[in-house]
Amino acid sequence: MFKVLKKLLQLGVLGINGRNGQYLLRYNPRRLYPLVDDKLQTKRLAEGAGIGVPELYGVVEIHRQIRDLPNLLAEHPDFVVKPSRGSGGDGILVIVGRSRRGYRKTNGTIILPEELGHHVANILSGMYSLGGQADVALIEYRVQPDAVFESISYQGVPDIRVIVFMGVPVMAMVRLPTRQSDGKANLHQGALGTGVDIATGKTLTAVWGNGVVADHPDTGNAVSGIQIPRWNQLLLLAARCSDLTGLGYQGADFVLDSRKGPLLLEVNARPGLNVQIANRAGLLPRLRLVEEHLNEFRSAEERVLFARRYFGSQNFTPSFGHKDRLIESSTISAGNPGTSFATRFLPSARTEPISAEK
Repeated sequence: MFKVLKKLLQLGVLGINGRNGQYLLRYNPRRLYPLVDDKLQTKRLAEGAGIGVPELYGVVEIHRQIRDLPNLLAEHPDFVVKPSRGSGGDGILVIVGRSRRGYRKTNGTIILPEELGHHVANILSGMYSLGGQADVALIEYRVQPDAVFESISYQGVPDIRVIVFMGVPVMAMVRLPTRQSDGKANLHQGALGTGVDIATGKTLTAVWGNGVVADHPDTGNAVSGIQIPRWNQLLLLAARCSDLTGLGYQGADFVLDSRKGPLLLEVNARPGLNVQIANRAGLLPRLRLVEEHLNEFRSAEERVLFARRYFGSQNFTPSFGHKDRLIESSTISAGNPGTSFATRFLPSARTEPISAEK
């Protein structure tokens, strides 16, 4: 066992204890967690910052409002119902169409109006929320996925998670729905996670469960080599999410809509670590390299430039101690140097407990 642990450390793999102790406690102030644990708050923050999100059709806050659902949904043949404070993809209901009897789910199953009302009631009661606390139900636009993932996805909508540290995108993966995950892009429910080359936006090999795979289990198509559209735009949006929340270590989840482009789904203060398996690379060298150069970043554009230059699968080599300036001086606007990004996150010892991983 000790040999395995030593090997993992040599590869720069970040474990859950290291993530919690070295990064969450140090860089994520507990007081900021509600901004991302509540999807409604995150959505409003993003809209205020000009970051695209799925359109919100309505919010059900109390049980009495459930009887008004037919009127709320009358103009929307398809939609998504989700708990505002849910985690792990639980409680999300995707409706893709109607029938004479009710609403059609992604897998073709029909649910009756009263069943939909019962599901919303469960959300309000806190069945799917963090800590079992009372919640509200969000009714929102159903994303129309970009066709780029059609050959490597089963039914649902793939999403893109970007791990962002101190505003720098350090690692990313695409989560691909499978039959096992019931069309949901959630690794814990059986979705596939494929790594993404930060420099190019091309997919790499994938993780399914805790094993590395090359093909999608349902379509049989190779998952690597797919070019993600608007990759630089996605990285810029992910970098801006740190400005949005104030969290130093986070995961930003996006979807690519065929008509609306990149949309922010949520921000996660406790992102999982399987992204390292999908990328076949450890997070630690990248995180430490960012820490070495914090004072050099003045904008989201510079942070993305840094990420694409140093964290690509072909050109990243863990290197500690070198202090060469990595951002060209010409990229900093003359006369308006801005504020160092590092000053926005002041590390300090904290003793707040770490909540469950999402």
